[in-house]
Formats: sequence, structure tokens, C-alpha cells
Amino acid sequence: MQPGGIIVKDQDILGGTPVFRGTRVPFQALPDYLEGGQTLDEFLDDFPTVSKSAAVEALELAKSLLVSQLG
Repeated sequence: MQPGGIIVKDQDILGGTPVFRGTRVPFQALPDYLEGGQTLDEFLDDFPTVSKSAAVEALELAKSLLVSQLG
């Protein structure tokens, strides 16, 4: 899993905020939803341009990056 695969940054899209590839949905919205007690399905319902596989892959990438930083 490589950064830049499912999450991308482009100055022309939301000023460079990391978003799900092919969308204008910020990645940060996903952890914010989960932190707020909402489910992955609720996130996907509210942001239909993000696939479940993309959301899961992004969470796995975030977990890998965090674990590597702690190790």
C-alpha cells in the first residue's frame, strides 16, 4: 500500500487538502466521522463518491503509517 494511491494531494483540489482519489472528499472527514461515533456505512452514505474499498484501504494505510512511526 503506497501513499498517493488512494489518497492524493493536488493544489487545484481543495487547496492541496488530502482527498480520496477521484473525489473532492477530504480524507480527514473519515476519521472525524468515526471519532464522532458514526459508522463507516454512515460515512459512505454521506459521501457516495467514496467506495467502501477506498475507505478501508485509507484506514489501513493510516494504521500502517501510525504503527511505523511508533515502532
